[in-house]
Amino acid sequence: MPGRLREAMLYSLEAGGKRLRPALVLSAAEAVSGQKSAFDAALPVGCAVEYIHTYSLIHDDLPAMDNDDFRRGKPTNHKVFGEAMAILAGDALLTHAFHLIARAGRSGTVCAEAALAIVEDLSRLAGAPGMVGGQAADMLGEQGMTSIGELEYIHLHKTSDLIVFSVTAGGRIGGASAVQLELLAKYGRNIGLAFQIQDDILDLIGDEMKLGKKTNSDVQQNKVTYPYLIGIEASMAQVERLTQEAKSAVLEAGFAKPDRLLEIADYLVRRDH
Repeated sequence: MPGRLREAMLYSLEAGGKRLRPALVLSAAEAVSGQKSAFDAALPVGCAVEYIHTYSLIHDDLPAMDNDDFRRGKPTNHKVFGEAMAILAGDALLTHAFHLIARAGRSGTVCAEAALAIVEDLSRLAGAPGMVGGQAADMLGEQGMTSIGELEYIHLHKTSDLIVFSVTAGGRIGGASAVQLELLAKYGRNIGLAFQIQDDILDLIGDEMKLGKKTNSDVQQNKVTYPYLIGIEASMAQVERLTQEAKSAVLEAGFAKPDRLLEIADYLVRRDH
């Protein structure tokens, strides 16, 4: 691998962040199985989803997309390595994510059947029907899309789908039943939507130092957001409602160790960055 490409990949992978999606993979595996050993089995998939998330951020920041100068308090990838290398770093991270999962299946870290289902889920939820489709709808939204239904579509796919993948992948590794997988997906959809609405709120009232990026960027780019459509107070109420519904899904599933998933839901609704 060319050294400059590796450097660009590591620059964004090691830039910090909440590591929410890997944490959800590990937490869901532990919740279902009740065993801490599930962490080790789930780790390659947790890394894979962080690779996917990081690639999406590199590409999102490009001039042709959101044209952002900072991410997590550091210059964005293309500002350091140039646009071409940033695009290639994102491409490489995306591709290597699937290698990590396949290798986990081949080595027996994850059972082959679960690894195959996880790859199928990831190709759908990170692709055109999922995250990439949500990103495309977001770009179209900048051209005049204004309804609450269209905005929810963007958030559900651009943000929630990768979170749904994270919890259901962890669930598969932990041995979840079909009903438990559906309840995990419900949890993921709700906290994903709540997460993005909270981001919209923080873009208006958050602390730039804590966020590591400029606030009011949505306003400057004429983006339609939940606070724009329904106001700050109603948006905050929506975040609270979605969080409670997510927690209810976890409790209904009857997991062996649900505490960490419940704690993550509470953390997301209270976060300030």
